[in-house]
Amino acid sequence: MPHHRNPRSLLTPAMHSVLDRMARAGKLPLHALTPAQARLAYEVGAHVLEIPPVKVHRVETFTLPARDGFEVPVRLYAPPRSDHALLPVLVFFHGGGFVVGSIATHDSLCRTLSHLAHCAVLSVGYRLAPEHPFPVAFDDAWDAVRWVHQQGFAHGLDSSRIAVGGDSAGGTLAAACALQARDAGIPLALQMLIYPGCAARQDSHSHKTFGHGFLLEAAHIDYFFKLFLRSEADRDDARFAPLLADDLEGLAPAWFCLAECDPLVDEGLAYADKLRAAGVPVDLELYRGVVHEFIKMGRAIPESRQAHLDAAWALRQALG
Repeated sequence: MPHHRNPRSLLTPAMHSVLDRMARAGKLPLHALTPAQARLAYEVGAHVLEIPPVKVHRVETFTLPARDGFEVPVRLYAPPRSDHALLPVLVFFHGGGFVVGSIATHDSLCRTLSHLAHCAVLSVGYRLAPEHPFPVAFDDAWDAVRWVHQQGFAHGLDSSRIAVGGDSAGGTLAAACALQARDAGIPLALQMLIYPGCAARQDSHSHKTFGHGFLLEAAHIDYFFKLFLRSEADRDDARFAPLLADDLEGLAPAWFCLAECDPLVDEGLAYADKLRAAGVPVDLELYRGVVHEFIKMGRAIPESRQAHLDAAWALRQALG
């Protein structure tokens, strides 16, 4: 990203106005709260700027077993099936720094994707830190993918047409699951990476440029990772930092949604480049003048609705 003396000049007028309104509201930042308070605050604010939830044909909430016997809550959104045909499915992991966020906070986004892409979406309520530090979130995410592959047909899902996806920390989980799927011989149609975290250290140019005043603050990232990682050594694990994976050959095609004014944008671009260099098909959309989390701001930010359409198009192309 080029150097800007005033990075705020990059913001679209609508994005500028959203950030100004948030600043004027003067709420305590998440990193000043306990994890339980932060979850509640995120939950309360999650739908303020979102488009109203779309009606989908079928919504089912149930659990599936993790490797340690925990029952992972999931919510399935499904369009009508023609002649009881099995549905292609996106296994979706919500964002929230591995500490906040839930199936509920991403309900509207998952409904929108299911509706626009004409596919099933399985939203996974993986366990959060600090109660469940790394790698529990990854283990739950991967167990959900494996369950869809082995038993999804019982819920009308087509195990030969699976995509993984997520936003922010959920994008990290999706990228890590794509690596695991290749190694396990489970073919995936797509990895849908919405401003994913990819790097072990938060030291890129975009972290310095957009680390303050652009919604996702450097202090938030430190707070989340302090709660999530057991030790510094966890940073160097590819399940946390997919950029560190030695070999990216043979991974599922990737669709990236990146925000220009986001601390994470450089690592997203770097991961896309590394995938391309390994021969993986990559489609990348960089949305100008918007910040991290913009995809959940469709009521205020036109780029959000555009990203919904672009994501759905990528899913339809990949899932057939």
